[in-house]
Amino acid sequence: MTAPAGVPALDIDIDPVWSETVDWEALAAAATQAAAAVAPELAHAHMLVSLVMADDEEVHALNKQWRAKDKATNVLSFPMLSREEVLLAGDNADAPAMLGDLILAHGVCTREAAEKGIATTAHTSHLIVHGLLHLAGYDHEEGEREAEEMEALERKALALLGLADPYA
Repeated sequence: MTAPAGVPALDIDIDPVWSETVDWEALAAAATQAAAAVAPELAHAHMLVSLVMADDEEVHALNKQWRAKDKATNVLSFPMLSREEVLLAGDNADAPAMLGDLILAHGVCTREAAEKGIATTAHTSHLIVHGLLHLAGYDHEEGEREAEEMEALERKALALLGLADPYA
């Protein structure tokens, strides 16, 4: 659960439905590093993110319980801090800051990747970056300007990972 300087620590729980041939921890660490590179408010090693790589059923249940949506979705983000608290937490390296939880649904991620004609690893990297930006207080559902700002950060982070623009 340690993190390089300037990158939030990840506490990762990986359900067995996720392929054992992929180093998901390394992928998540790289995506986190890319997100922190483009969103400086995330660039603090004293911050913590819980990442759960779950099956669709678990995400479905959480989505129904917390968002009143009766279906699985690709990624759920549960921020623990407001945008203002995230910005303040970055200045206070004395206290750990729990940014929140990210939960990814395996089946949804793999289906969406296949529909887009991209690798599941690329799509998963995108969803981790997307979720981290939500934990930092970005919200594409707040309006067109907010969506464009968030998508621009996602593009930059994915480019750092050598991945194509998901919005092209």
